[in-house]
Amino acid sequence: MAADDPVTDLRGYDLNLLVVLAVLLRERNVTRTAEQLHMSQAAVSAALGRLRKLFGDPLFVRAPGGMAPTARARSLQGPVRQGLDSLKVAIAGEPEFDPARDAAVFRLGMSDDLEALLLPELIATVTAASPASSVFCLQANRMTVADLLDSGGAQVGVAASAAWGPDIRSRTLFESGYACLYDPVAVGSPEPLTRAAYLALPHVMISADGTRGVVDDVLDAENLTRRRVASTAHFAMAPLLLAGTASVATMPRHAAEVLGARFGLQVCEPPITLPRFTVSALWHRSSSGDPRVRWLVETLGELARTLMPPPGGTDSPAPWDGAPSMNGDPV
Repeated sequence: MAADDPVTDLRGYDLNLLVVLAVLLRERNVTRTAEQLHMSQAAVSAALGRLRKLFGDPLFVRAPGGMAPTARARSLQGPVRQGLDSLKVAIAGEPEFDPARDAAVFRLGMSDDLEALLLPELIATVTAASPASSVFCLQANRMTVADLLDSGGAQVGVAASAAWGPDIRSRTLFESGYACLYDPVAVGSPEPLTRAAYLALPHVMISADGTRGVVDDVLDAENLTRRRVASTAHFAMAPLLLAGTASVATMPRHAAEVLGARFGLQVCEPPITLPRFTVSALWHRSSSGDPRVRWLVETLGELARTLMPPPGGTDSPAPWDGAPSMNGDPV
């Protein structure tokens, strides 16, 4: 073998450091990394010191609740994860997953409007089909889910489609639009809301940054405005803010129908033209061969077809690598 062969060059490196780096990138916390790897915090800190020297970069800086990766560390997420996954397959063989027999910890990233639609049925399905498995859901949206998948913090994400990077694979689950949600007694208006009533009512906005949403973009194009009296980052808060008040919230229809049925609120079509969007299941390309990921994505696809049947009632499954196209925005 040639002396300059890249494999022989690796003899000077401790590849165990890459395992520590992969878990640090996922957990972003020394204590949790030590627990995951059954190491002492001192050993993890020492490994981080060696990694910083190896890459000539701080890799992580202090942040609330733990550490934030530097640009150099983020650039390492994909290559390190793919390399370790390939080594694991080479050593242990292709992984298998029998839902009825095996235990899996499924970690999903999605926002609470999608949790309201999918999570109860998903937990029931997983509990019945794979009794030893569990489902943990992490808060994410279309702006943050790719980073969660890159770091390995979640195996699968569910989000309104966006311009995913080349490392993210996707499968379209369903198409959705927007709806209005309000307390019909407090508003004193039958369904549907008229355009004049909609514009006159105070609006509760659901937005991660509390600034504006897709409704404002549509109204701006018509030289109109709305009065925003409150904002929340969580869809689940909307019913509590709407109950007993003469106000309205505009949100994805799949969330409005679940919350309206649960809290006795009225759902109707918005009296303005709002875009439709697709919701997709997402995973990192390095996980494409993981049978647990494939099973979870297939399960989400079946649930989506049951809960949000496509127009025309087609039973054909969405493609495993379906490409997302449109964006869902704050409202």
